[in-house]
Amino acid sequence: MDLVFSSTTDLAAAIAARKISAVEALDAHLAQIDRHNEAVNAVINLDREGARERAKEADAALARGDALGPLHGVPFTLKDMHETADMKTTVGFPPFADYVAKADSPVVARLKAAGGILTAKTNVATMLGDWQSDNPLFGRTSNPWNLDRTAGGSSGGAAAAVATGMTPFDVGTDMQDSIRLPAAFCGVYGLKPTEHRVSLAGAFPDPGGVARSVRLMSCLGPLARSVDDLALIYKIIAGPDGADTDLAPVPVEAMLEVNLKSLRIAVAPSFAGFPVAGEISVSVDILAKRLQAAGAIVEPAKLPKLDLLDDLEQGGALIGMMLEAAQPEPPEQPTPAARWFEALARRDRSILAWDRFFENCDALLCPVAMTTAFPHCEPGTSIKVDGKEQSYWMLPAYGAVFNYSGHPALSLPCGQDRDGLPIGLQLVGARWSEARLLGIARAIEPLTGGFRRPPGY
Repeated sequence: MDLVFSSTTDLAAAIAARKISAVEALDAHLAQIDRHNEAVNAVINLDREGARERAKEADAALARGDALGPLHGVPFTLKDMHETADMKTTVGFPPFADYVAKADSPVVARLKAAGGILTAKTNVATMLGDWQSDNPLFGRTSNPWNLDRTAGGSSGGAAAAVATGMTPFDVGTDMQDSIRLPAAFCGVYGLKPTEHRVSLAGAFPDPGGVARSVRLMSCLGPLARSVDDLALIYKIIAGPDGADTDLAPVPVEAMLEVNLKSLRIAVAPSFAGFPVAGEISVSVDILAKRLQAAGAIVEPAKLPKLDLLDDLEQGGALIGMMLEAAQPEPPEQPTPAARWFEALARRDRSILAWDRFFENCDALLCPVAMTTAFPHCEPGTSIKVDGKEQSYWMLPAYGAVFNYSGHPALSLPCGQDRDGLPIGLQLVGARWSEARLLGIARAIEPLTGGFRRPPGY
């Protein structure tokens, strides 16, 4: 059994069956971190001894015959933004360099209650504010497929750690493609659930106890090496928790079994006005043809009659308003409340338009981002896409559309480009349909090639 590239579900099953111990699983992952993290720089704040003690406790509990959770003895990492009671939470921001929360966030508490063993945090963009993971505290995370390229952001450390076998899974945040883009760049799977599906309580360090301002568009979701693992982690972390009052009391269902021949898939190799590399568009078309050959009904997407570029601008404006409210001192000219409600009404129109779109199809297949992993650069530097300079700020466009609308979306690996870099495609579904969307992704997985181990790891 290749412990560091085994799935979360297989690791948990092997530990429960006593084929391996929790200590053995942990030590294998620690050894992988020791071998590869210096070059990739994905894992930070490693709690080696604390994790080993927890692994020993997990093995002792198994020996006593105690009831096991679905993650019993499985090591894992977390993006450096979750509040944790026994580990620093810094978001790569020097003023938070030594911050340790008083309690675990609800998501962390659920993962631990399920038997998981938190080993470390993973690197991020400073304050989660970029699509490259680089910060003054821990430096830059590189892409395991090419160290000269970015792993993406802001969940770049998470994606790189999962891709290299340093952890079986991680949980990131996604306000503008921040789970799906790095997942695509590193060749792993990443799920952004429906907005208000997973608790945001404790999802950002809060030393001063200020009122939570980020209440829209940001979502927590898993990164892993298979759809089955996404489904497992999603089921654990989703649903009301008694802390985040925005969470909808919608049942969290297990992943559904889906027959490809029953599916109606809308396909969009690009969106009007959005740049995209030709190889990515071709990958969308190739997968669409495979789906059709497998019996699915595949049709060109009749996208909602929306100005998607304006949606991106409106989404950015909403983020700006939320961040304005988080400042220690209000600006001299704060945004009027009327403007906030106007922005919400504008957003409602887009949400409803996408809701109507998904009444006529089971899922939308489209790009995750305009390019594969690009070379490390200063934020704001133009990015070459098929030899043409494109705006840096369009990097997350294909994913950010669905942060603005709140619909669930996941990134799934689908081959490589001419430079050997992973191509990730996006699958989007109706709101609250994660169980079905994951089932669709699971049915599609054999047609994509799935996760591929980066060379040298």
